[in-house]
Amino acid sequence: MDYTQLEKTAANIRTGIVKAIHNAGSGHPGGSLSAADVVTALYFKEMNIDPENPKMENRDKFILSKGHAGPVQYAALAERGYFPKENILQLRKLGSKFQGHPNMHKVPGIEMSTGSLAQGLSVAGGMAMANKLDKNPGRIYVLLGDGEIQEGLIWEAAMSAAHYKLDNLVGILDWNGLQIDGKNEDVMTVAPVDEKFRAFGWNVVVIDGHDFGQIFDAFDQARSCKGKPTMIIAKTCKGKGVSFMEGEAGWHGKAPNEEQTQQAIEELGGTW
Repeated sequence: MDYTQLEKTAANIRTGIVKAIHNAGSGHPGGSLSAADVVTALYFKEMNIDPENPKMENRDKFILSKGHAGPVQYAALAERGYFPKENILQLRKLGSKFQGHPNMHKVPGIEMSTGSLAQGLSVAGGMAMANKLDKNPGRIYVLLGDGEIQEGLIWEAAMSAAHYKLDNLVGILDWNGLQIDGKNEDVMTVAPVDEKFRAFGWNVVVIDGHDFGQIFDAFDQARSCKGKPTMIIAKTCKGKGVSFMEGEAGWHGKAPNEEQTQQAIEELGGTW
């Protein structure tokens, strides 16, 4: 299958991320850029959603558990048509709806206010359980950070989701290997993460998180797996698409200056 258009869309989303964070003077580019391909796949092909009717009944839902990567969700929603693209340039401005972390009461398309790490998987599990009880066909997708899964609440939620056989729940782990203080393995190793989730009763798929073919194959495997939630471990590059940010923990939470922003935009080749 030809994924050229999705690759262009991802480039646009990355460009929006960089511009918004530069304009704000603060933010989290590294983990926003690493997640852009997975988020593009969700919003532009995988999920049953309607920008004209954000509260559509039986819709699929996406939760950005690592809420500090809000720019990737804002940029994706804007690119998908939930609101004008220029709106996200108000990121982190006083009085703006586009806060540093997503707020479900202010921005259409946001299903959960996030930012306090590790809560997203629990809420996603609750949503998936509610859909089961209501016989609602909507699926629940939740994106986790690899530093985030060092927190115990993640594993309580993982245990619960498997116990209740929530096969309508899909977790995606943005496995870029870096967090604010450096390498995951140096801060608090969680390896072998695939074996951990399997031991907790999950179906596990390991992929290249920048390969659309592998991403959609993983979503297909999740859909066909019955009786278990699925965790997609997406191996990614922090700062993907911007040469001086790639693989650098220092770009977890700082904004590029004017010169760096222009270089990033040129490298990404997207429009915004």
